[in-house]
Amino acid sequence: MALLNWLWDNWFALLQSAGIVGGLVYTGRVIHTDAKVRRVQNLFSLTRQHREIWSMLFEHPGLGRVLEPKLDLSKKPITREEKLFVTFLIFHLSNSYQASLAGFFVGPEGLRNDVRGFFSLPIPNVVWKETKSMQDRDFVSFVELSLTNPPNMR
Repeated sequence: MALLNWLWDNWFALLQSAGIVGGLVYTGRVIHTDAKVRRVQNLFSLTRQHREIWSMLFEHPGLGRVLEPKLDLSKKPITREEKLFVTFLIFHLSNSYQASLAGFFVGPEGLRNDVRGFFSLPIPNVVWKETKSMQDRDFVSFVELSLTNPPNMR
């Protein structure tokens, strides 16, 4: 009986409290969903930037030499365009790495293998050695570990 009296006297306060708690739960779900949507949007944006950089290979076929595994750079040194292309890729990878660390998106699982394969090529390797001193220390460590770890290691 006392409980019914208390409920009768405090029904409005209970209703307000339930509304506040419900509103907080709803807001939390909306924020969580919004964060997921932003991660996906960031991934689409990153993919678009990646595609734009790599499409330069089709627009400028001379850049294809960047992906050649066996080159004698003493006979034909790296061109300014090749160095610029690789530098764009390094900056893109650095930005992607930092965004992934910040939680803006989840990086691909095979990223270390991809980095190892790319920076093991003659032109990217030389450009990396020339430009790594201008990069963030954590990013340099990531690339260097990728180059030294055996395949399929994270």
